[in-house]
Amino acid sequence: MERKTVVVYGASSAEAEKVFVDAAYMLGGLIAKAGKRLVSGAGSTGLMAAVENGALNAGGVSIGIIPQFMVDNGWLHKGLTETIITPNMHERKSRMAQMADAVVALPGGTGTFEELFEIITWKMLGLFVKPIVILNTDHYYDPMLQMLERTAQRGFMNPVFKDLWAVAETPEQAMSLIDTVPDWDNITSKVNIDR
Repeated sequence: MERKTVVVYGASSAEAEKVFVDAAYMLGGLIAKAGKRLVSGAGSTGLMAAVENGALNAGGVSIGIIPQFMVDNGWLHKGLTETIITPNMHERKSRMAQMADAVVALPGGTGTFEELFEIITWKMLGLFVKPIVILNTDHYYDPMLQMLERTAQRGFMNPVFKDLWAVAETPEQAMSLIDTVPDWDNITSKVNIDR
């Protein structure tokens, strides 16, 4: 299944190690070369800028969605194909989810964690059905993935919900998963949630 719009979450920190920046840049280039459009947070630094620049430098389309207060603070990447300015963070995340044919989470901090867990929760609730791919560059997300496994083991999550996301070790694997992971509505019949 081909998916044309890829939403990417990622850190805006300028302190990220080169291994993470390089993987983000590569992912952006691969998205562009695959003929897909990138949607991201429109940031001018960190992994967010790296994935945007990777797509742009490969001749692709890079759309940024950013709240007004971030523009006011000078955090906007000014070279994007298109910029959508929202009134707040909630609208930003909602617009990104609405545009997504797939979501990829790059390594990041609390902001990236919050975006990732929110979209996973939306998928659990049937509000979002598209693939979610965690790009586990340099095993960054191993502790989080272990915690999610523990969540299922201790009865706080139905084990079937571990299919809500897929994990890639490289940008190339992430690209493959974007087009091969089925939509969640194809497998929700397997889930019986106690309410």
